[in-house]
Amino acid sequence: MAKRAGVGRVTLYGHFPSRADLIDAVFTRAVTESDRILDTVDVDGDPREALGRLVTASWKIIDQFRSLLLAAENHIPSERIRAAHERPLRRVRHLIESGRAAGVFRDDLPVSWMVAVYHSVVHGAATEVIAGRLTDRKAATLITTTLLAAYAPQPPS
Repeated sequence: MAKRAGVGRVTLYGHFPSRADLIDAVFTRAVTESDRILDTVDVDGDPREALGRLVTASWKIIDQFRSLLLAAENHIPSERIRAAHERPLRRVRHLIESGRAAGVFRDDLPVSWMVAVYHSVVHGAATEVIAGRLTDRKAATLITTTLLAAYAPQPPS
């Protein structure tokens, strides 16, 4: 991290009380910048297609910051990681609500649960890529397919 910042390790670490605090600061900055990038994604039109666009854009970001995500998961409490994602996940919430209103996403589950599923599936794919069980090339398609199946309206019983 110090090398990327163009400073020595002592200088970099001198500004933070612990390694976890440093990783938290870098992680928070990355999530904030990622949110700005995701603001450019078109989430209008067919919610299923918009979901695919959002997943593809999100995956590019996660793939770029994969090492940082791994460091965050090892040094930052999961509640903190989830809290850092609150703003970007509002976009997902809005998309799910639009899909429900259009009748293309299920309405029998809490929206908060559906947002959590999105977060879990995307981050689970990152874990699988790190472990070598999934290629990053296939991840966005698998994520989108999984979410569309999970969000599909249920047939009447």
